[in-house]
Amino acid sequence: MSSESNVKLTIALTNPDLDPEEQEQQTRNLLREIQDLDVESAELVAVTETPEGSKAFGGFLLGVLQAEVSLANFKKLLGFLGDRLGNKPIELEVEANGKKLKVKASSREELTAAIEEAQKFIAGN
Repeated sequence: MSSESNVKLTIALTNPDLDPEEQEQQTRNLLREIQDLDVESAELVAVTETPEGSKAFGGFLLGVLQAEVSLANFKKLLGFLGDRLGNKPIELEVEANGKKLKVKASSREELTAAIEEAQKFIAGN
């Protein structure tokens, strides 16, 4: 019997043109949409896990959420992110089997390249 491990994604929306309230609303909207997909879990990142240089808003990191998804649904989630966030600046951290990959994108082309890199990273694990 094979047991597939889950992939953990940390998604940071990094749009400097939005004020904190707008960024928080955009993050919560994205979170709701991700929760509607076939994911194991999706949540905002609490301030206790603050990466260096991050801003907090209402007990959560501003513009940051985490999702955990099975390997089988990983490509679906990346496809959704590509469609939904194609022209928005984001940072994406992918963690699987104890290894991490961190990529940044600020255009559809960069996001497409980042998604391909993430898929190769997971395939190599």
